[in-house]
This record gives sequence, C-alpha cells and structure tokens, in this order.
Amino acid sequence: MTVGGPGGLPLGYQPTISVVAAVTDGDEHLGETIGSVLAQTEREFELVLFDNASRDSTLEVMRSFSDPRIRVARTGERLPRSEARNRALQLCQAPFVKTVVDGDLLHPRCLELQSQPLLDDPGLAIVAARRHVVDDRSRVLVPRRGLNGLIGTRSGDEVARKIVRSRANLIGDACNVLFRRESFAAAGGWRGRRDELLDLDCWLRLLHHGDFLGRPEPLAAVRMNSSPGQPGYADRVRGEHHAIVAELTDSPTYQVRAIDRALGAMTAPVGAVRRAGLGVIAARSAKRSEKERAKELADA
Repeated sequence: MTVGGPGGLPLGYQPTISVVAAVTDGDEHLGETIGSVLAQTEREFELVLFDNASRDSTLEVMRSFSDPRIRVARTGERLPRSEARNRALQLCQAPFVKTVVDGDLLHPRCLELQSQPLLDDPGLAIVAARRHVVDDRSRVLVPRRGLNGLIGTRSGDEVARKIVRSRANLIGDACNVLFRRESFAAAGGWRGRRDELLDLDCWLRLLHHGDFLGRPEPLAAVRMNSSPGQPGYADRVRGEHHAIVAELTDSPTYQVRAIDRALGAMTAPVGAVRRAGLGVIAARSAKRSEKERAKELADA
C-alpha cells in the first residue's frame, strides 16, 4: 500500500475529525464529494482518501486537490468493501470519524454540528443527522430522510427496538453519521458478512459502547444509484434484516420485547414497498438525466 499527500499535515496539527473515503472506480462524483468536505465551517479535520485499486481516474482526482489536510493512500489489490473501509480507517488520527463514499455530499456545517455533541457528552457513541437523497446531478429527490422516532438522545435499547419495529435502517448511511474512533475499534470495525446492510450492522455494534443522538437537520446527502440493481438485491436485504432482528432479539445487550418483534413482522411489507418506491424514483431520475444529456449533446 502506498501513502502520500500533496504536502502532508502541518507539523503539530492534530485534527478533531477524520473524514475517510474508501473509493473503488468512483471518479465521476468524487471531486464534488471532496469539495463538500473542504467547504466545512469546522476546519480542524483531516481527509483520508483511500483508492481501492481503481481502474478509472479515481487516484488522479484524489491527487488533484492541494489542501494540506488531505492524505491519499492506495492499495494495489482490490479489497472487499468492508476491508477497504477498515484499511482506510486505520490511517485516521482523529478521535471522531465520518465515512463518506464517492457521490456523498456534506452540508457546510455538518462536521461542526455533529462534533460538538460528542465533545460535550462523553457518553455518546454516535451522532446522526437526517440526509437528502439526490440524483446524479445533485438534485434532491427525497428530502430529510431517516431518523423517524430517533430525534434527540436515545439509549441503545431504544434504537434497537425502533429498528426491530420498522425493519429498516432508521439511522442511515455512513455520510450522515459521526462516531468515536475508540468505540469503532471496540465494536470490531466494519464486517463484511452483511454487505448490503454494512452500515446498520456497524451502528448497532457501536451502540454497545454509548448512546445515540439524532439531529433533525439534514446535514448530508446520499446519491441514489440510477443503474439497475444486482439480481437478488431485494432478497439479500430482506435476509440481512431478518438476521439483524434475530441477533437483536437474542442479544443480552439490548432488551428487545415480544411486542417489538410482533410489530416488526407486521410492518415488514411496508419496508419492502418503500424500497420498491425508491427504485421507481431512481428509474425515473435516470430517464430524466438521459434526456437532459441527449439535449445537451444536440445543443452543443
């Protein structure tokens, strides 16, 4: 693995937050993601960019930014998603960590508003915020998504019961969460055994080590994939949800009740419909973008 940067961190610089991105063939939107990180009002951060043996110009995009807070690393062998994230996070120096992927966008005050509660309350392990869902041109398709019933400070028990009842990842994606690095290490890092629900699996283990805070503001945006889903995706998500519910039910850490499981069984079909609805939105967005590109080419 090679590590380098445009100039290295300034001597004696100790960041409060590490923003880390492990990217595989993500050159199309990576520059916009990096730009949103560099535009933060909270300035005491480092940005660790990890190129997972990309075959496109991902590495060139990473190296095109000259900010001294950026460090770039590359592996010559392509790694599974969870392992690439863990390798990238091993390079982080700050006590608080946010993971982003190519295409994610951060509100300018994202790091500021999420780091302050962690500084103020050592009992918190995770601070999450709502996020927008955007298309490939960064237009908002679904606003203020997530954290239903999870605004404010919640115990791990409360979060686990909400997730069992909803059969959904109410916490959200990596980009809308900030967590403690020491809690992440104690929780065992990213695990590849649930690849479709990699984030949710991690959040629930992090909550073994502290409480949860949900902020009502949308402080991030996740980009909807407009390409067709891989065969069997819906079945894999459903299977992983069932496995997580079973694990929470048997866990001595969380006090999941019979009524939580019963309500979850009733609402499971609603979650499937909701995910199908997002697929419809993605398909419509893709058609709209195709028409716009065709018009731009015709007008050129």
